[in-house]
Amino acid sequence: MSMDSLSSLLQGLAGLTWQGAVMIAVGLLLIWLAVKKEYEPLLLLPIGAGAILANLPLSPMVGEDGMLTLLYEMGVGNELFPLLIFVGIGAMTDFGPLLENPKMVLLGAAGQFGIFLTLLLALGFGFTREQAASIGIIGAIDGPTSIYVANQLAPELLAPITVAAYSYMSLVPIIMPPIMRLMTTAKERAIVMPYTSREISQRTRILFPIVVTVVVGVLVPFATPLIGMLMLGNLMRESKVVERLVGASSNELANVVTLFLGLAIGSTMVGPKFLNTATLMILVLGLIAFCLDTVMGVAFGKLMNVLSRGRFNPLIGAAGISAFPMAARVVQREAQRENFDNFLLMHAMGANAAGQVASVVAGGVLLALMV
Repeated sequence: MSMDSLSSLLQGLAGLTWQGAVMIAVGLLLIWLAVKKEYEPLLLLPIGAGAILANLPLSPMVGEDGMLTLLYEMGVGNELFPLLIFVGIGAMTDFGPLLENPKMVLLGAAGQFGIFLTLLLALGFGFTREQAASIGIIGAIDGPTSIYVANQLAPELLAPITVAAYSYMSLVPIIMPPIMRLMTTAKERAIVMPYTSREISQRTRILFPIVVTVVVGVLVPFATPLIGMLMLGNLMRESKVVERLVGASSNELANVVTLFLGLAIGSTMVGPKFLNTATLMILVLGLIAFCLDTVMGVAFGKLMNVLSRGRFNPLIGAAGISAFPMAARVVQREAQRENFDNFLLMHAMGANAAGQVASVVAGGVLLALMV
Protein backbone atom coordinates (compact mmCIF):
# COMPACT_ATOMS: atom_id res chain seq x y z
CA MET A 1 0.00 0.00 0.00
CA SER A 2 1.38 3.38 -1.02
CA MET A 3 1.77 6.24 1.41
CA ASP A 4 -0.93 8.22 -0.46
CA SER A 5 -3.40 5.36 -0.11
CA LEU A 6 -2.58 4.95 3.56
CA SER A 7 -2.97 8.68 4.09
CA SER A 8 -6.39 8.65 2.40
CA LEU A 9 -7.46 5.71 4.53
CA LEU A 10 -6.37 7.43 7.72
CA GLN A 11 -8.13 10.64 6.68
CA GLY A 12 -11.35 8.68 6.14
CA LEU A 13 -11.15 7.04 9.54
CA ALA A 14 -10.30 10.34 11.20
CA GLY A 15 -13.25 12.00 9.48
CA LEU A 16 -15.77 9.57 10.95
CA THR A 17 -17.36 11.41 13.86
CA TRP A 18 -19.59 9.85 16.50
CA GLN A 19 -22.55 11.74 15.03
CA GLY A 20 -21.82 10.28 11.61
CA ALA A 21 -21.52 6.78 13.09
CA VAL A 22 -24.88 7.16 14.85
CA MET A 23 -26.58 8.35 11.66
CA ILE A 24 -25.12 5.44 9.71
CA ALA A 25 -26.67 3.19 12.36
CA VAL A 26 -29.98 5.06 11.95
CA GLY A 27 -29.78 4.51 8.19
CA LEU A 28 -29.21 0.79 8.77
CA LEU A 29 -32.20 0.76 11.14
CA LEU A 30 -34.44 2.34 8.49
CA ILE A 31 -33.29 -0.23 5.93
CA TRP A 32 -33.97 -3.03 8.45
CA LEU A 33 -37.48 -1.69 9.10
CA ALA A 34 -38.12 -1.50 5.36
CA VAL A 35 -36.82 -5.01 4.60
CA LYS A 36 -37.71 -6.98 7.72
CA LYS A 37 -40.90 -5.23 8.85
CA GLU A 38 -41.95 -3.84 5.45
CA TYR A 39 -42.64 -0.41 6.98
CA GLU A 40 -43.06 1.94 3.99
CA PRO A 41 -40.18 0.17 2.19
CA LEU A 42 -40.46 2.24 -0.99
CA LEU A 43 -39.32 5.32 0.89
CA LEU A 44 -37.64 4.18 4.11
CA LEU A 45 -35.11 2.05 2.22
CA PRO A 46 -33.79 4.87 -0.03
CA ILE A 47 -33.93 7.31 2.92
CA GLY A 48 -31.78 4.90 4.92
CA ALA A 49 -29.38 4.49 2.01
CA GLY A 50 -29.17 8.26 1.57
CA ALA A 51 -28.42 8.73 5.28
CA ILE A 52 -25.57 6.21 5.13
CA LEU A 53 -24.07 7.75 1.98
CA ALA A 54 -24.29 11.29 3.40
CA ASN A 55 -22.57 10.39 6.68
CA LEU A 56 -19.64 8.43 5.31
CA PRO A 57 -16.46 10.41 6.03
CA LEU A 58 -15.28 12.64 3.19
CA SER A 59 -18.19 11.37 1.09
CA PRO A 60 -18.22 12.86 -2.44
CA MET A 61 -21.98 12.14 -2.59
CA VAL A 62 -22.68 15.40 -0.73
CA GLY A 63 -21.21 18.81 -1.24
CA GLU A 64 -21.40 21.28 -4.08
CA ASP A 65 -21.24 18.74 -6.92
CA GLY A 66 -22.33 15.61 -5.06
CA MET A 67 -25.04 13.44 -6.58
CA LEU A 68 -27.26 13.59 -3.49
CA THR A 69 -26.92 17.36 -3.28
CA LEU A 70 -27.89 17.68 -6.95
CA LEU A 71 -30.93 15.46 -6.37
CA TYR A 72 -31.99 17.64 -3.45
CA GLU A 73 -31.61 20.86 -5.42
CA MET A 74 -33.28 19.34 -8.46
CA GLY A 75 -36.42 18.04 -6.80
CA VAL A 76 -36.76 18.91 -3.13
CA GLY A 77 -35.43 22.44 -2.94
CA ASN A 78 -37.93 23.52 -5.59
CA GLU A 79 -40.76 21.15 -4.44
CA LEU A 80 -40.77 19.28 -7.79
CA PHE A 81 -40.60 15.73 -6.40
CA PRO A 82 -43.55 16.02 -3.96
CA LEU A 83 -45.72 17.53 -6.70
CA LEU A 84 -44.85 14.77 -9.17
CA ILE A 85 -45.69 12.17 -6.53
CA PHE A 86 -49.10 13.81 -6.12
CA VAL A 87 -49.77 13.24 -9.82
CA GLY A 88 -49.20 9.53 -9.23
CA ILE A 89 -51.35 9.52 -6.09
CA GLY A 90 -54.20 11.16 -7.97
CA ALA A 91 -53.88 8.63 -10.78
CA MET A 92 -54.21 5.80 -8.24
CA THR A 93 -57.02 7.29 -6.13
CA ASP A 94 -60.68 6.40 -6.64
CA PHE A 95 -62.88 9.19 -5.27
CA GLY A 96 -66.02 7.18 -6.08
CA PRO A 97 -66.77 6.26 -2.43
CA LEU A 98 -66.58 9.95 -1.50
CA LEU A 99 -68.84 10.97 -4.37
CA GLU A 100 -71.34 8.29 -3.35
CA ASN A 101 -71.41 9.59 0.22
CA PRO A 102 -70.43 13.29 0.20
CA LYS A 103 -71.01 13.79 3.93
CA MET A 104 -67.75 11.93 4.52
CA VAL A 105 -65.99 15.18 3.63
CA LEU A 106 -66.85 16.35 7.16
CA LEU A 107 -64.77 13.51 8.62
CA GLY A 108 -61.88 14.42 6.33
CA ALA A 109 -61.99 17.95 7.69
CA ALA A 110 -62.29 16.77 11.30
CA GLY A 111 -59.24 14.56 10.83
CA GLN A 112 -57.05 17.64 10.36
CA PHE A 113 -57.81 19.45 13.62
CA GLY A 114 -54.85 17.80 15.33
CA ILE A 115 -52.54 19.68 12.97
CA PHE A 116 -53.55 23.05 14.38
CA LEU A 117 -53.67 21.84 17.98
CA THR A 118 -50.11 20.54 17.65
CA LEU A 119 -49.06 23.83 16.06
CA LEU A 120 -50.10 25.62 19.25
CA LEU A 121 -48.31 23.01 21.36
CA ALA A 122 -45.10 23.40 19.32
CA LEU A 123 -45.25 27.16 19.80
CA GLY A 124 -45.41 26.55 23.53
CA PHE A 125 -42.18 24.53 23.30
CA GLY A 126 -40.35 27.44 21.72
CA PHE A 127 -40.47 26.62 18.02
CA THR A 128 -41.03 29.49 15.60
CA ARG A 129 -44.39 29.93 13.85
CA GLU A 130 -43.03 28.44 10.64
CA GLN A 131 -41.41 25.50 12.41
CA ALA A 132 -44.53 24.83 14.47
CA ALA A 133 -46.69 24.75 11.34
CA SER A 134 -44.28 22.34 9.66
CA ILE A 135 -44.35 20.05 12.68
CA GLY A 136 -48.13 20.15 12.92
CA ILE A 137 -48.62 18.98 9.33
CA ILE A 138 -47.03 15.64 10.30
CA GLY A 139 -50.42 14.81 11.83
CA ALA A 140 -51.98 14.58 8.38
CA ILE A 141 -49.84 11.45 7.81
CA ASP A 142 -49.24 12.65 4.26
CA GLY A 143 -45.57 12.48 3.32
CA PRO A 144 -45.57 14.65 0.17
CA THR A 145 -47.62 17.39 1.86
CA SER A 146 -45.31 17.34 4.89
CA ILE A 147 -42.27 17.68 2.62
CA TYR A 148 -43.86 20.48 0.58
CA VAL A 149 -44.91 22.54 3.61
CA ALA A 150 -41.71 21.96 5.61
CA ASN A 151 -39.46 22.82 2.69
CA GLN A 152 -41.18 26.18 2.28
CA LEU A 153 -41.55 27.10 5.94
CA ALA A 154 -38.72 25.34 7.81
CA PRO A 155 -36.23 23.64 5.46
CA GLU A 156 -33.81 23.16 8.37
CA LEU A 157 -36.30 20.67 9.88
CA LEU A 158 -37.08 18.85 6.64
CA ALA A 159 -35.20 15.64 7.51
CA PRO A 160 -36.79 14.84 10.90
CA ILE A 161 -40.23 15.94 9.71
CA THR A 162 -40.04 13.66 6.66
CA VAL A 163 -38.76 10.70 8.66
CA ALA A 164 -41.52 11.23 11.24
CA ALA A 165 -44.27 11.55 8.60
CA TYR A 166 -43.35 8.38 6.74
CA SER A 167 -42.51 6.40 9.87
CA TYR A 168 -45.87 7.16 11.45
CA MET A 169 -47.59 6.40 8.15
CA SER A 170 -46.11 2.92 8.31
CA LEU A 171 -47.28 2.59 11.94
CA VAL A 172 -50.94 3.40 11.22
CA PRO A 173 -52.06 -0.20 11.97
CA ILE A 174 -50.26 -0.03 15.34
CA ILE A 175 -51.00 3.49 16.58
CA MET A 176 -54.64 3.95 15.55
CA PRO A 177 -56.44 0.84 16.95
CA PRO A 178 -55.81 1.52 20.68
CA ILE A 179 -57.14 5.07 20.28
CA MET A 180 -60.19 3.83 18.39
CA ARG A 181 -61.00 1.22 21.07
CA LEU A 182 -60.45 3.69 23.90
CA MET A 183 -62.88 6.21 22.43
CA THR A 184 -65.68 3.86 21.39
CA THR A 185 -67.79 1.21 23.07
CA ALA A 186 -68.15 -2.34 21.82
CA LYS A 187 -71.74 -1.51 20.87
CA GLU A 188 -70.64 1.46 18.77
CA ARG A 189 -67.92 -0.54 17.02
CA ALA A 190 -70.46 -3.23 16.14
CA ILE A 191 -72.85 -0.84 14.36
CA VAL A 192 -73.58 -2.22 10.90
CA MET A 193 -73.88 0.29 8.08
CA PRO A 194 -75.26 -1.26 4.90
CA TYR A 195 -73.50 -0.07 1.79
CA THR A 196 -75.72 0.66 -1.17
CA SER A 197 -73.60 1.51 -4.17
CA ARG A 198 -75.04 4.04 -6.57
CA GLU A 199 -73.68 4.61 -10.00
CA ILE A 200 -71.49 7.70 -10.36
CA SER A 201 -71.49 8.90 -13.94
CA GLN A 202 -68.23 9.46 -15.79
CA ARG A 203 -69.25 13.10 -16.25
CA THR A 204 -69.40 13.54 -12.47
CA ARG A 205 -66.08 11.79 -12.00
CA ILE A 206 -64.45 14.08 -14.58
CA LEU A 207 -66.03 17.24 -13.18
CA PHE A 208 -65.00 16.43 -9.61
CA PRO A 209 -61.23 17.04 -9.99
CA ILE A 210 -61.85 20.12 -12.11
CA VAL A 211 -64.31 21.67 -9.66
CA VAL A 212 -62.14 20.83 -6.63
CA THR A 213 -59.09 22.40 -8.27
CA VAL A 214 -60.94 25.61 -9.14
CA VAL A 215 -62.69 25.95 -5.77
CA VAL A 216 -59.61 25.18 -3.65
CA GLY A 217 -57.40 27.26 -5.93
CA VAL A 218 -59.66 30.29 -5.47
CA LEU A 219 -60.22 29.87 -1.72
CA VAL A 220 -56.74 28.64 -0.74
CA PRO A 221 -54.29 29.75 -3.47
CA PHE A 222 -51.26 28.34 -1.63
CA ALA A 223 -52.76 24.85 -1.99
CA THR A 224 -53.03 25.15 -5.78
CA PRO A 225 -49.78 23.29 -6.62
CA LEU A 226 -50.67 20.36 -4.34
CA ILE A 227 -54.36 20.07 -5.16
CA GLY A 228 -53.70 20.82 -8.84
CA MET A 229 -51.27 17.93 -9.27
CA LEU A 230 -53.43 15.55 -7.21
CA MET A 231 -56.50 16.34 -9.26
CA LEU A 232 -54.59 16.28 -12.55
CA GLY A 233 -53.67 12.68 -11.86
CA ASN A 234 -57.27 11.87 -10.96
CA LEU A 235 -58.60 13.66 -14.05
CA MET A 236 -56.33 11.56 -16.24
CA ARG A 237 -57.59 8.42 -14.48
CA GLU A 238 -61.26 9.26 -14.87
CA SER A 239 -61.07 10.59 -18.43
CA LYS A 240 -60.29 7.05 -19.71
CA VAL A 241 -58.45 8.53 -22.72
CA VAL A 242 -54.84 8.70 -21.50
CA GLU A 243 -54.26 5.23 -20.09
CA ARG A 244 -50.56 5.39 -20.97
CA LEU A 245 -50.13 8.58 -18.94
CA VAL A 246 -52.08 7.09 -16.04
CA GLY A 247 -49.92 3.98 -16.08
CA ALA A 248 -46.70 5.97 -16.30
CA SER A 249 -47.76 8.38 -13.52
CA SER A 250 -48.80 5.66 -11.10
CA ASN A 251 -45.89 3.33 -11.87
CA GLU A 252 -42.68 4.48 -13.59
CA LEU A 253 -42.88 8.17 -12.65
CA ALA A 254 -44.00 7.53 -9.07
CA ASN A 255 -41.35 4.86 -8.54
CA VAL A 256 -38.45 6.88 -9.95
CA VAL A 257 -39.42 10.06 -8.13
CA THR A 258 -39.91 8.14 -4.87
CA LEU A 259 -36.39 6.72 -5.19
CA PHE A 260 -34.86 10.14 -5.89
CA LEU A 261 -36.92 11.77 -3.13
CA GLY A 262 -35.85 9.18 -0.57
CA LEU A 263 -32.16 9.56 -1.41
CA ALA A 264 -32.41 13.36 -1.33
CA ILE A 265 -34.19 13.37 2.04
CA GLY A 266 -31.73 10.85 3.46
CA SER A 267 -28.85 13.08 2.41
CA THR A 268 -30.14 15.81 4.75
CA MET A 269 -29.84 13.50 7.77
CA VAL A 270 -26.30 14.61 8.54
CA GLY A 271 -25.24 13.79 12.10
CA PRO A 272 -24.44 17.23 13.59
CA LYS A 273 -27.66 18.72 12.16
CA PHE A 274 -29.95 15.77 12.89
CA LEU A 275 -28.83 14.65 16.34
CA ASN A 276 -30.23 17.32 18.63
CA THR A 277 -33.04 17.92 21.08
CA ALA A 278 -35.20 19.54 18.41
CA THR A 279 -35.29 16.29 16.41
CA LEU A 280 -36.53 14.33 19.42
CA MET A 281 -39.17 16.94 20.13
CA ILE A 282 -40.31 16.84 16.49
CA LEU A 283 -40.73 13.07 16.65
CA VAL A 284 -42.76 13.36 19.86
CA LEU A 285 -44.89 16.27 18.62
CA GLY A 286 -45.46 14.48 15.31
CA LEU A 287 -46.79 11.45 17.18
CA ILE A 288 -49.02 13.73 19.24
CA ALA A 289 -50.34 15.34 16.04
CA PHE A 290 -51.14 11.92 14.59
CA CYS A 291 -52.93 10.82 17.74
CA LEU A 292 -54.89 14.08 17.99
CA ASP A 293 -56.04 13.80 14.37
CA THR A 294 -57.28 10.27 15.07
CA VAL A 295 -58.99 11.43 18.27
CA MET A 296 -60.73 14.33 16.53
CA GLY A 297 -61.86 12.11 13.67
CA VAL A 298 -63.38 9.51 16.00
CA ALA A 299 -64.93 12.27 18.14
CA PHE A 300 -66.66 13.71 15.08
CA GLY A 301 -67.74 10.20 14.12
CA LYS A 302 -69.37 9.87 17.54
CA LEU A 303 -71.17 13.18 16.93
CA MET A 304 -72.47 11.88 13.61
CA ASN A 305 -73.58 8.73 15.43
CA VAL A 306 -75.63 10.84 17.84
CA LEU A 307 -77.14 12.91 15.02
CA SER A 308 -78.04 9.73 13.11
CA ARG A 309 -79.66 8.25 16.24
CA GLY A 310 -77.18 5.43 16.57
CA ARG A 311 -76.93 4.40 12.93
CA PHE A 312 -73.42 5.73 12.17
CA ASN A 313 -70.34 3.74 13.21
CA PRO A 314 -67.90 6.24 14.79
CA LEU A 315 -64.89 4.11 13.83
CA ILE A 316 -65.18 5.58 10.35
CA GLY A 317 -64.03 8.93 11.73
CA ALA A 318 -60.54 7.51 12.22
CA ALA A 319 -60.22 7.18 8.43
CA GLY A 320 -60.42 10.97 8.05
CA ILE A 321 -56.61 11.25 8.03
CA SER A 322 -54.68 11.13 4.78
CA ALA A 323 -53.02 7.70 5.14
CA PHE A 324 -54.80 6.28 2.10
CA PRO A 325 -55.90 3.47 2.04
CA MET A 326 -54.25 2.09 5.22
CA ALA A 327 -56.51 4.01 7.61
CA ALA A 328 -59.63 2.65 5.89
CA ARG A 329 -58.32 -0.91 6.18
CA VAL A 330 -57.66 -0.42 9.89
CA VAL A 331 -61.26 0.75 10.37
CA GLN A 332 -62.54 -2.34 8.56
CA ARG A 333 -60.41 -4.65 10.68
CA GLU A 334 -61.50 -3.04 13.96
CA ALA A 335 -65.18 -3.25 12.97
CA GLN A 336 -64.82 -6.94 12.19
CA ARG A 337 -63.27 -7.58 15.59
CA GLU A 338 -66.70 -6.85 17.08
CA ASN A 339 -68.85 -8.13 14.24
CA PHE A 340 -67.27 -10.33 11.61
CA ASP A 341 -70.13 -9.67 9.18
CA ASN A 342 -69.71 -5.90 9.37
CA PHE A 343 -68.34 -4.34 6.18
CA LEU A 344 -67.32 -0.70 6.63
CA LEU A 345 -64.49 -0.56 4.10
CA MET A 346 -66.28 1.47 1.42
CA HIS A 347 -67.66 3.95 3.97
CA ALA A 348 -64.15 4.31 5.41
CA MET A 349 -62.66 4.72 1.93
CA GLY A 350 -64.95 7.70 1.40
CA ALA A 351 -63.70 9.34 4.60
CA ASN A 352 -60.11 8.42 3.72
CA ALA A 353 -60.38 9.98 0.25
CA ALA A 354 -61.82 13.11 1.87
CA GLY A 355 -58.85 13.15 4.24
CA GLN A 356 -56.48 13.05 1.27
CA VAL A 357 -58.01 16.25 -0.10
CA ALA A 358 -58.40 17.87 3.33
CA SER A 359 -54.73 17.36 4.20
CA VAL A 360 -53.71 19.19 1.04
CA VAL A 361 -56.08 22.04 1.87
CA ALA A 362 -54.74 22.14 5.44
CA GLY A 363 -51.21 22.42 4.07
CA GLY A 364 -52.29 25.33 1.88
CA VAL A 365 -53.99 27.03 4.82
CA LEU A 366 -50.80 26.76 6.89
CA LEU A 367 -48.76 28.25 4.07
CA ALA A 368 -51.26 31.09 3.68
CA LEU A 369 -51.12 31.83 7.40
CA MET A 370 -47.34 31.67 7.74
CA VAL A 371 -45.90 33.00 4.48
